[in-house]
Amino acid sequence: MTEKRLLRVLQGEALWPPPVWLMRQAGRYLPEFRALRAQADFITRCMTPDIATEITLQPIRRYGMDGAILFSDILILPWAMGQSLHFAEGVGPVLEPIRSATDLDRLRPERVADVTAPIMETLRRLRRSLDAPADQSVLGVGVAGATTLIGFAGSPFTVACYMVEGGSSRDFLEPRRMAYEQPALFDRLIDLLTQATATMLCAQIEAGAEAVMLFDSWAGLLPPPQFRRYVIEPSRLIIDEIRRHHPKVPILGFPRLGGLLVGEYAKATGVNALALDTSADLALAATLVPDTVALQGNLDPLCLLAGGDGLTREVERIRHTLRGRPHIFNLGHGVLPQTSPDEVGRLVEQVRRL
Repeated sequence: MTEKRLLRVLQGEALWPPPVWLMRQAGRYLPEFRALRAQADFITRCMTPDIATEITLQPIRRYGMDGAILFSDILILPWAMGQSLHFAEGVGPVLEPIRSATDLDRLRPERVADVTAPIMETLRRLRRSLDAPADQSVLGVGVAGATTLIGFAGSPFTVACYMVEGGSSRDFLEPRRMAYEQPALFDRLIDLLTQATATMLCAQIEAGAEAVMLFDSWAGLLPPPQFRRYVIEPSRLIIDEIRRHHPKVPILGFPRLGGLLVGEYAKATGVNALALDTSADLALAATLVPDTVALQGNLDPLCLLAGGDGLTREVERIRHTLRGRPHIFNLGHGVLPQTSPDEVGRLVEQVRRL
């Protein structure tokens, strides 16, 4: 039996207290991250193993998290295929939008392995650091060998949203419109992303990731028929492909704002863990999702930002609602940049306190 608590829960074991890690745990709320941020632009940080390794390990050193998620971005995949990408201050990602078959034909999925080679090197370095013997570890005796390395990718629908829209949006009208007006073209894009994502996640596993996570941040924009077609089905195909090559590696899925469809998502895709967003009712989700599937989440990031007694009450509510089934304590979305590092430390301590 592994000593890594997160892996044990992903294998179906209910542990008390639950393991804990946080989405966007390596980020702007940490002063050590801000110091590194000043040294290079975002894509350079993702593609430089020295920097990406250090950023990934920062919250592990501080808090001893049970999971360390690779520092990267879901849009590295379209960028690696040749779509232009840059991150504008105060705006976010900006891409040359995919609006036609000609635009789609310019993408080169065969480039991905070469372009993402530095990311695989980062994973190899992270795995060595996380699994080093205690007397050689850069993390501290209490953490050495205890933290699970998580790789990730964006799910095809969410990545397609950015690729077609050309950047961030509240409603992503262009990709949703394409799905109705040009379904054959949108299906081609989803199929391309499904294959490329499965291949990239397999490469991450071969480089050292012990678990992988699929982020479908915009799944909740879709009505049920399209949710099944563009969220559930591509995720199922990706997971089937990963299992064909790496049957023992656990997979987490995050169909954000999936509502009542999260149960169907969990059953149809075969994920080992279902990450729940802030809006999800934990007690209801526990009745919809098979009890062999771990539930991850789902503290409101704003509650963590506010801290105080409200944070204490919410942590206790979440822990006790899911006690007795496999549970990974996490947020319902990422850590907010304004969050105090001290509150994050307090949260981790409270989760682990019996």
